[in-house]
Amino acid sequence: MADLTKAFGINPPSFYAAFGSKLGLYTRVLDRYSHTGAIPFAEILRDDRPVAQCLMSVLHEAARRYVADPAAAGCLVLDGIHCNDSSAREAASALHTAAEGNIRAYIARRYPQDAVRLTDFVSTLMAGLSAKARAGDSPERLEETVRLAGLALEQLLPR
Repeated sequence: MADLTKAFGINPPSFYAAFGSKLGLYTRVLDRYSHTGAIPFAEILRDDRPVAQCLMSVLHEAARRYVADPAAAGCLVLDGIHCNDSSAREAASALHTAAEGNIRAYIARRYPQDAVRLTDFVSTLMAGLSAKARAGDSPERLEETVRLAGLALEQLLPR
């Protein structure tokens, strides 16, 4: 708490008046992130484009965003699902589950038999990209991973 109030330049009573709790602050941060920093799945996962191309666009966007700010590399949601605090973990997990649901529903419209395994593939890649970004990998290394994933997606999802 001391680090938070110092960073905000406020005292603990002011912090609690503004956010209610550390969880209150975290959920507000997640909400803001979901509107400003998260991958815009609705814009990318379009029915008028090939599925493999759209999934590649998701991965390219993830790679780009995960290294955009070296001081905050990776994905806030993917980091949050591993949090020790159960309430914070649940808040991040809700967003993660929704994102996976969006991907799965998109794939299922054209490849229902492959929706679960392809969603798992994309989700695993996104988690790996986030971890590699946090570890300091360059944008070029992340993009090479995305390029390799694209080769697999093109093989799995014929046009």
